[in-house]
Amino acid sequence: MNLANTSRSTVIRSIFLAAALALSGCASAPADRSVGVVVEDAAISTRVKAALAGAPDVKARDVQVETYRGVVQLSGFVDSQENVRRATDVARRVDGVREVKNDLIVK
Repeated sequence: MNLANTSRSTVIRSIFLAAALALSGCASAPADRSVGVVVEDAAISTRVKAALAGAPDVKARDVQVETYRGVVQLSGFVDSQENVRRATDVARRVDGVREVKNDLIVK
């Protein structure tokens, strides 16, 4: 075994160990989200972003989406109060969204 292969395997093992430690920390306390909930929240955020991108009157790139336990928070800037309402309506219709908190600002 040469030195390059030894270094590569050491790096790979270190990455897996760091990932395992990080994931085990996610579910350590009952108040924290489990890995499954974190993954589902990320999927919900992605679906909301895609739905906003498909809405012609909402500038999706100016809207940030964060999800925590199915509660979606919208923030950023839109052109009108109607777009604030529209973004909320679009987000509410996405599968998995329990609630929408809208912190969008009309610019």
